[in-house]
Amino acid sequence: MTRTVAIVQARTGSTRLPGKILLPLLGEPVLVHVVRRLRRARLLDEVVVATTVAAADDAVAELAEANAWPLTRGSEEDLLDRYLDAARAFDAERVVRITSDCPMIDPDLVDDVVRALAPDVDYVSNSLPPRTTPRGLDAEAFTLAALERADRDDHDPASREHATPYLYRHPEVFRLARVDLERDWSEHRWTLDTPEDYELIRRIYDALGRDDFGWRDVLAVVEANPGWSAVNRHVRQKTVPSS
Repeated sequence: MTRTVAIVQARTGSTRLPGKILLPLLGEPVLVHVVRRLRRARLLDEVVVATTVAAADDAVAELAEANAWPLTRGSEEDLLDRYLDAARAFDAERVVRITSDCPMIDPDLVDDVVRALAPDVDYVSNSLPPRTTPRGLDAEAFTLAALERADRDDHDPASREHATPYLYRHPEVFRLARVDLERDWSEHRWTLDTPEDYELIRRIYDALGRDDFGWRDVLAVVEANPGWSAVNRHVRQKTVPSS
């Protein structure tokens, strides 16, 4: 059986909302919900938190220890290197990349992405343009071999800071696949990067009262409360610099 490991990149530094992954939702930190939801995915063998060696991220390491999560600590700037270290430390043959600012991450959608990483595919995403997935449900899956190739060939610090751009920007090297929803829901923003994002996510969690919901449950809540999406509609997603 091929070993599939989800690696959650997690650090407290954030220019727009410092410490966002430790903010409370239903009385527990955002990161707790992210890990718990991921562990419900059926096609993952392990969920690992990969934080940095910075002193500010001792809080992440302490949270991982308190919850008995597998943890690695690595480079603050070179995320590609941090992912490769974590993948090797936990014997991953396939890696699923998840960001810690996505407390709506859906385990069924993660399974869909993992399932699409067939033997003739190196990289899969549900957020390749033109995306159909709401922002905040993003998942990428790729082979360890592809990650190692990117580590050897990607010498651009701006690209390595985001871990995977070299993979999806080089379809002549890597075999890519995408996972789409049955229609375009990409106008929804359910990721956590600003105070406005947190306000919307907090409202949704409070309305649902639990964290074992699916993305369609979230959709039902925001559609039942049409004014809520306006809270963060103006927020622009940060873009990955072009190489």
